[in-house]
Amino acid sequence: MSSQRIIGIDPGSRITGVGIIDSDGRHNRCVYHGAIKMATAPLPDRLGEIFQGVSALIELYQPTQMAIEDVFVAKNPSSALKLGQARGAAICAGIVNKLTVAEYSAREVKLAVVGKGSAEKTQVQHMIRILLNIQGKLQADAADGLGVAICHAHHRDFKQRIMKQSTL
Repeated sequence: MSSQRIIGIDPGSRITGVGIIDSDGRHNRCVYHGAIKMATAPLPDRLGEIFQGVSALIELYQPTQMAIEDVFVAKNPSSALKLGQARGAAICAGIVNKLTVAEYSAREVKLAVVGKGSAEKTQVQHMIRILLNIQGKLQADAADGLGVAICHAHHRDFKQRIMKQSTL
């Protein structure tokens, strides 16, 4: 199977985590990890920062696919709406740049990375370090972005193997 470059997004209205990996479905290599941190500007300005930041990373690293974490149901409806808008800004950046976009729940990402859908954020961060052999500092939001990308790589590989077997 050929290697694909995947950008993973952990959306947030204040901090959006981003991770980019190269993956052949079984082996993953970290290309970039970081976060788009927004100032305390009004929400529309922050959404513009997310769109521009994700677009700039897509232009720089040339991924072919995007994976993004789905909105979880928050207790605070205002927070859920803001998170949904942040997701929308990131998704639009992917679509404008002609990427396919896949969505995964936080539970699916944790299951793919840690093997447990209810894993703690620190467990995800620890496993990302191990899986991608990352030395030095890895902030939680960037680890989550990488986790989303890894989740997509695993799902993509699995779907391709199923399709291959169904044609035999």
